[in-house]
Amino acid sequence: MQEKKKKAPIVKVMSFNIAHGLGMDGRVDLERTAEVIEDSCANIIALQEVDRYFSDRSSFMDQVGWLSERLGMYAAYGPNINIAPQDSRRSNHQYGNVILSKSPIIFSENHLLTQVYCPFGNNEQRGMLETVIEIEGSYVSVFNTHLALKEDELATSVDEMLMIFKNSHFPKIIAGDFNAAPSSIHMQKLHHRVKDVFLKMKRGDSYTYPSPYVSSVSGEVFQPATRIDYIFADHYVEVIQVATIKTAVSDHLPIVADMILTNVKVNDKVRAAKVHITV
Repeated sequence: MQEKKKKAPIVKVMSFNIAHGLGMDGRVDLERTAEVIEDSCANIIALQEVDRYFSDRSSFMDQVGWLSERLGMYAAYGPNINIAPQDSRRSNHQYGNVILSKSPIIFSENHLLTQVYCPFGNNEQRGMLETVIEIEGSYVSVFNTHLALKEDELATSVDEMLMIFKNSHFPKIIAGDFNAAPSSIHMQKLHHRVKDVFLKMKRGDSYTYPSPYVSSVSGEVFQPATRIDYIFADHYVEVIQVATIKTAVSDHLPIVADMILTNVKVNDKVRAAKVHITV
């Protein structure tokens, strides 16, 4: 009897810059963030601007652990800012990217990207979190990043990201806040290696920043004006549908994509890889 071919798994991926839970009303409320994630029914979530014992702006809360427990998901964290506290008994003040998953995360590594120093402006350390997730016996590499606003640093970061992608042997999904419009030459360079799933579905007008808000002065309603949040995938991933979620729980709108993953054989090197997931 001929063995029935295994059906490729379907995943829903979200990318969401949560601004440490700071809503457009000026309140920090991570429960509202969790509800948006939960209502999306996404099973892989890439979050940017997540605090872990960072400062009083988020009440020194471990937002990674809280979201993981609240949503019942595995979590991997990539702290790009990691400051030792004055009191050695306390945990480091951290800020960075998170990947949450309903399926097991079997490998995690945070890649710090090269900084381009500027005497004026933001010199924040940027990074890209890499994970390998096991879904119904298949494996997918999921990357999450939050890139710089500076043109020269953005160019360097994209080149470094493309080099990192070469080392993955599984279907690739890349999500994050890229701080660049689709017409940017840096985004065009990415398009040569991976597909922008919103462009693939002819939804390039799905703006994500800033979230809709009402001016406290004039009462005028402002709508998102640009698209800087993305989900990319390689040719092993088939895109079914995409959407932007309307919400005011952050200054960015979350985006989601339903995708089918091509089955890939188990890689013994990945099975043997040391898991270093900081949750």
